[in-house]
Amino acid sequence: MKAITNGKIILKDRIVEGKVLLYTDVIEGISDAVPAGAEVIDASGKYVAPGLIDLHIHGYLGKDVCDGDPESIRTIAGGIVQNGVTGFLPTTMTVDKKVIVKALEVCRALQEESKTWNGTTILGVHAEGPFINPKKKGAQAEEHILKPDAKFVKEYADIIKIITLAPEMDEDFAAIREIRRDTDVVVSMGHTDADYNTAMASTNVGVRHATHLFNAMSALAHRNPGVVGAALNSDVTTELIVDTFHVNPALYPIVHALKGERLCFITDCLPAGGLPEGEYTLGGQKFISKGIECRLPDGTIAGSVLKLNKGVWNVYTHSDIPLYECVNCASLHPAKAIGVDQRKGSLEVGKDADIIITDAEFNVEKTIIGGTVRYGA
Repeated sequence: MKAITNGKIILKDRIVEGKVLLYTDVIEGISDAVPAGAEVIDASGKYVAPGLIDLHIHGYLGKDVCDGDPESIRTIAGGIVQNGVTGFLPTTMTVDKKVIVKALEVCRALQEESKTWNGTTILGVHAEGPFINPKKKGAQAEEHILKPDAKFVKEYADIIKIITLAPEMDEDFAAIREIRRDTDVVVSMGHTDADYNTAMASTNVGVRHATHLFNAMSALAHRNPGVVGAALNSDVTTELIVDTFHVNPALYPIVHALKGERLCFITDCLPAGGLPEGEYTLGGQKFISKGIECRLPDGTIAGSVLKLNKGVWNVYTHSDIPLYECVNCASLHPAKAIGVDQRKGSLEVGKDADIIITDAEFNVEKTIIGGTVRYGA
């Protein structure tokens, strides 16, 4: 038995103090005292929270998921564990289909190893594209965009957890229906120029998620609510890049009020994450990282260099949303979105002992996965 004492324990509905968090490889409970013989970690008044889950991250420390290289995935996982991320979906993008296949196969081959390495656990893959709309391609490469293909998704349904596509590019929603019928893959609307009615119709036949709300999708307007309106007015889970740049912080409480437990914070982090400003590549395309902004040479906004723990703190400090609920948006809600909330996402009895200890500004000092310390500052 192990015990964390003197911490501010962040539960899904409150923060408790003066208690002891007990765990083995799973959460054993919260107690008033340390059991005899328990191994003790003194949190010294710091926050004790569930491990974070990033559903959308392309790279870190100079490595790209689309490198199709096991060492790239190991490097990314070893970097983001220091940000309190205990589970992630390495995210591919719209590149040559053969490159996507290689990336999927690498992640599939590493998934079991990731349960015990000194890095973040691979929970699956988020395939962002290649089935998107050229009009909303953003930083994706237009020459590699394809029509939605359910057969491809089904071949990799064991590793793909989320597939981002543009529903208006799927005639009669045939691929969406087939993916929904035959797999557990979460279909997400993203990089889409669909109108409101089309987007809403797609949520009725299989779309269950929205990729980086507001970004690379038809906007909310009073006469055409667009994909943004459909995401806010339906029961889909919804990603939000919380770096204070992609989405104005004034919208954080508004989106949270509308989406609640269906809101998931993401980083959409690029290979420049964790590194100095400069010029980098993503899926073979050059981009420039400067401050919190990443852009293609033509000025198109790319992803971010956000750390997920920093994203939690961004929302907490820019809104009146309670800290425990900000943490839920980066742990429990993402776990629910991909169907792993029975074992991950909160400090509840029987769930995996994925735990982080952070300072007063949510900087990560220790990351525990499955009861084992994987990072200690």
